[in-house]
Amino acid sequence: MMLEYDLIVIGGGHAGCEAAAAAARLGTRTLLLTMDMTKMASMSCNPAIGGIAKGQIVREIDALGGQTGRIADLTAVQFRMLNRSKGAAMWSPRAQCDKTRFSEVWRRTLENTPNLYIWQDTATDLLVDTTAGPTPRIRGVKTRMGVEFACRAVVLTAGTFLDGVMHCGSSNAEGGRAGDAASHGITQCLSALGFETGRMKTGTPARLDARTIDFEALELQEGDAMPEKFSFSNDTHPVEDQLPCFLVYTSPEVHDILRRGFDRSPLFNGTIRGIGPRYCPSIEDKLRTFAEKEQHQLFLEPEGRTTNEYYLNGFSSSLPWEIQLEALHKIRGLEDVHVFRPGYAIEYDYFPPTQLHHSLETKLVKGLYFAGQVNGTTGYEEAAAQGLMAGINAHRALKGEEPIVLKRDEAYIGVLIDDLVTKGVDEPYRMFTSRAEYRILLRQDNADLRLTPLGHKIGLVTRKNYETFLRKKSAVEALVSFAKEQSVKADEVNDYLRSVGSDPLTQGRKLNDILMRNGVTFESLQKVLPKLERFITSNQIPADAIEEAEIQIKYRGYIEREKFIAEKLHRLENIAIPEDFDYARMNALTIEARQKLDRIRPATIGQASRIPGVSPADVNVLLVKFGR
Repeated sequence: MMLEYDLIVIGGGHAGCEAAAAAARLGTRTLLLTMDMTKMASMSCNPAIGGIAKGQIVREIDALGGQTGRIADLTAVQFRMLNRSKGAAMWSPRAQCDKTRFSEVWRRTLENTPNLYIWQDTATDLLVDTTAGPTPRIRGVKTRMGVEFACRAVVLTAGTFLDGVMHCGSSNAEGGRAGDAASHGITQCLSALGFETGRMKTGTPARLDARTIDFEALELQEGDAMPEKFSFSNDTHPVEDQLPCFLVYTSPEVHDILRRGFDRSPLFNGTIRGIGPRYCPSIEDKLRTFAEKEQHQLFLEPEGRTTNEYYLNGFSSSLPWEIQLEALHKIRGLEDVHVFRPGYAIEYDYFPPTQLHHSLETKLVKGLYFAGQVNGTTGYEEAAAQGLMAGINAHRALKGEEPIVLKRDEAYIGVLIDDLVTKGVDEPYRMFTSRAEYRILLRQDNADLRLTPLGHKIGLVTRKNYETFLRKKSAVEALVSFAKEQSVKADEVNDYLRSVGSDPLTQGRKLNDILMRNGVTFESLQKVLPKLERFITSNQIPADAIEEAEIQIKYRGYIEREKFIAEKLHRLENIAIPEDFDYARMNALTIEARQKLDRIRPATIGQASRIPGVSPADVNVLLVKFGR
């Protein structure tokens, strides 16, 4: 048994598992410290991975060599590509997963990762060397059992466990989630070191017994007829034998019952002081915010193939359990439902992320990284992305290498981390496509083209998977070139064009130009153009490469425009600001800008320009100061 490691990861949630797996696979001797080895990457809330913008993040994690997408594929019970009716930049993959198997596969993955060790215990204190220089340095972790582990770096991914308190009506109890104890000591340690702390709140809905649900009365929601998958590798396959979800609706009668419990709601009577997620509100929040609505749509989701437990998405609540139960019994299809456990809210500590560098290393303690909900985020996907980057950068720092920092035009992960570090949070942060300026560039279909070369260069993408990527890249380029060069005669396609509501050709055109029309696809053109069918078949171009080539052709103008804008803004990212620069002496800056810049300490003028309160005039002052 070793008591000294290169890196210690505190917390076995989605962030901790990705951090530990990445660092260990890169060669760092890593210890994962978790309260319960049976709940690795536990789906504490909804049993699903992906969704709007979140699915893009999962594909980026996979492209970089992370594990979340692969494990979601291996444990999926349903797959849907959301927003198919919209443009390609909005398409977002989402999978319902078997939550028990998801955790089991994660544990098996971690236990079979070289350089990775696991210790079941609770971290209570961080050991810090305050004599190492002007900035203290991490040197170890102390646990509840009294064990002291020495290390050179720590990634803190404690989720909702730091001083966690659960609320259900007037009842409350300490805990990080139902059935698990809270973690004490870390917040107090970090506060003593000068870290700013705060409280946030999240919630979860009741879990229902399928044997007592009248599914015939509910609206069916099937998975995709031709399901895809998250991982770009050939190691996983699309889900088979999909399980359905169901749509459920509240009613005025349900709302009246819920309102009767408002006076006992810890959310409304002042018991809960933490900030809750505006974009994932509790049912009582919905009734107060949207008082005029007579019904709210809910989603009934299976928690696995071998359980009767169902998750009622959209019914998160901290109301008294008896109010929840009475209201549920008035929902069509749930008249006789048995509740396995009621919904509850949970308050927990977090640390404003403006205290971090873009590497996710803290500014106050060297070698200490934060990832996940401790940074004020919400969601498995956001946590996993942060964990992956923290694990990569902790490893690289130990090797004396520069951190990997993804730009806003390279990845949603880059948008996520830059938003956290530059803007901070005033509520639990959730990723949306609207947060990204370069949505056309950051699509779910091209995450591998954007990030797999980097993942391979870092050392996380295997040679096998990199070769799979190169074959797809080559196939896409070949098909795009063929479309640009191949001429098509009017009489070859006019009947087809009329059938899809498009004007016929008056003269021959390049295949590329025809594909740019609405309603025209490679798949349908293959049926009327034998030369296209022969090219695709003889070159063995797979379906994902065909889709990628088609998107590149149809959106070429938008893609080139966004690339042009991104390249212009990169100039600001290349102008560094000294870390110890004294903003207080720059009277040409507004007072607000001086205060914000001094607190956040941006690394570049590009980052400074994104800080709320820093105006374009302030940016010009900085440009003049630094010689541009």
